[in-house]
Order: sequence, then structure tokens, then C-alpha cells
Amino acid sequence: MLVLVGAPLKYLFDRPELVKFMGPIHGALFLLFIVLLIGVAAEYEWKPGRIAKVFVSRFVPFGTFYIDKTILSKEQRAKSAA
Repeated sequence: MLVLVGAPLKYLFDRPELVKFMGPIHGALFLLFIVLLIGVAAEYEWKPGRIAKVFVSRFVPFGTFYIDKTILSKEQRAKSAA
């Protein structure tokens, strides 16, 4: 979000205050993601490789859709079947 919205506003339209405002919010949400990832990984007893895949997917554009389709939907089906 910062790259697609904040950087153009900062450099093309000379509006750096938006990045200063959104940056800490973005950072806090990313830290929340890490905390939740650790909690889910512990609950489902994920192996380190799966944790790494989910973590790295957050840096790849549309990686969240891949992870949702390949890992998280399987976890949901397994939990509902149990």
C-alpha cells in the first residue's frame, strides 16, 4: 500500500506527510500479522517451512491469494472435518 499509494503521493505530488502518517500504521499492522502468524502456527503445529511460506508470501504481490488457496483453505477444511 505504501509503495502503490504513498510513494507516488510523496514524490509525484510532493505530499510526504501521508507517508509519515501511514508508515507507523503499516508497521503496526505488520507486527500484528507476525504475532498472529506465530499464534496460528503454534495452534496448528505448523512446520518451519510452512511458517516461512506464509511469512514470505506477504512480500510477494498477490501472495496472500496463493497462501489462502494452498494452505489456509486446507487448514479450514481439516478443522471443520474434525
